[in-house]
Amino acid sequence: MSTSEAAFTGPGVLLVLDGWGHAPPADDNAVHAAHTPVLDELVATQPSTLADASGEAVGLLPGTVGNSEIGHMVIGAGRPLLYDSLLVQQHIDSGALRAHDQLAAVLATVAASGNALHLIGLCSDGQIHANVEHLGELLAAAAAHRVDRVWIHAITDGRDVADHTGVDYLSRVAELADAAGAGRIATVIGRGYAMDKAGNIELTDQAVELVADGHGTPVVDAQQAVRASERGDEWVTPSIVSDVGYAQLADGDAVVWFNFRSDRIQQFADGLLDHLAATGRTVRSLSLAQYDTRADIPALVQRADASGGLADELAAAGVRSVRIAEAEKFEHVTYYVNGRDGSVRDVEEHQRITGDSKPDYVVRPQMNLDRVTDAVLAATARKDVDLVIANLANIDVVGHTGNYAATVQACEHTDAAVARIVNAARESGRWVLLVGDHGNAEQMTKQAPDGTARPYGGHTTNSVPLVIVPPLSSALPAPLPKRATLADVAPTVLHLLGHKPGSAMTGRPLL
Repeated sequence: MSTSEAAFTGPGVLLVLDGWGHAPPADDNAVHAAHTPVLDELVATQPSTLADASGEAVGLLPGTVGNSEIGHMVIGAGRPLLYDSLLVQQHIDSGALRAHDQLAAVLATVAASGNALHLIGLCSDGQIHANVEHLGELLAAAAAHRVDRVWIHAITDGRDVADHTGVDYLSRVAELADAAGAGRIATVIGRGYAMDKAGNIELTDQAVELVADGHGTPVVDAQQAVRASERGDEWVTPSIVSDVGYAQLADGDAVVWFNFRSDRIQQFADGLLDHLAATGRTVRSLSLAQYDTRADIPALVQRADASGGLADELAAAGVRSVRIAEAEKFEHVTYYVNGRDGSVRDVEEHQRITGDSKPDYVVRPQMNLDRVTDAVLAATARKDVDLVIANLANIDVVGHTGNYAATVQACEHTDAAVARIVNAARESGRWVLLVGDHGNAEQMTKQAPDGTARPYGGHTTNSVPLVIVPPLSSALPAPLPKRATLADVAPTVLHLLGHKPGSAMTGRPLL
């Protein structure tokens, strides 16, 4: 270790700028358009590099966009982790999914009893929460077991993929059903209702009542529901396809959830099963991948092991950390950084920042950033805290609205917060490592199937900036490697804290 490196080994701040991606200047690059003098100066004058945050570098299929879940998991694990989407695809390719004992048993029971199979999930190929192609394998399995009634409850996207493409994806669902010889779309609803994560139970209740009881607006076909939505694909109102004849989810039916990511679907899953139990209906329920639900929903595909990461190493060394984020990203700096472990270790403090009212990200792109920043500053001033891990959510959360002007403002608010945090950290003798978890706001349009550029609020395959800022009293280290990955973050953090990387980590310290 060189003298300059050793000089700032000590307490620090790991600051994740959610959705902070890198791309050349362009008309749809909100990051570049924003006035961000602090971030610009840090990238230009401090040790910095670009880190791969998508595809195989983090355990996703090649060319797959990164996301907050896998980004924080890999940041914490110090190694790429085979993501649920990749594991599901492997099970499909090997034939293991269609031959799965639990799936076969459920399908055989439904076929013998004459009950219905309900397939519920996000119908897009954004690869963040789901892949509509996985639905085809479940439909083929149902057809092989001669399940006569297979109802598809389609959730439209508009976030992970370009908005106003829902009609195309529902057409793809129909193609998959025709190819399998099983399945019809029975209901349609936007993910704003069915995949709420902010605790808006009244939204989730509408999705529950749609699927369970058939409460929705009648439409001639699924595409009509999407075309009628004035707020885009995300907010397609609860709709019943009238010519299908679907009435309600009946006692003895079976449900298979085909999102592979848990966090945005589990509120719906728990709500549906609670409602069915309260109304005297018993169903068999499976999920494509493992969900973190209150209810016991067996998973067809198990998760990758994420143990031995940053949280485990900090706990073993007795290093105290404080985790800080707004509600939208709180689980990411706790549960996901900790390897999908929901426990709070003795050396951890978790601070979930909330606001006084329901968020409107376009009207208030600053969100609750001032409160987050104040909490980070308070933590950095504490002598008993070795590491602060915080997420600044604005760039990603506002970017997801697809509103370019609001996202530019979100970048500028983030820049001001970074200035406060970096200045306070450096003055208190702390280093700061800033890194994006995936790209988003640097590319806010996407080419639609018809060739036109449409507003896009989803993630990208672009690399993310990574910057290391030493304390004021320390000299700059040598330049960082020209390329890195998110797997290098945990080893680098441990190195800066004066500890060796964990044996399970394949990433490298960047200094």
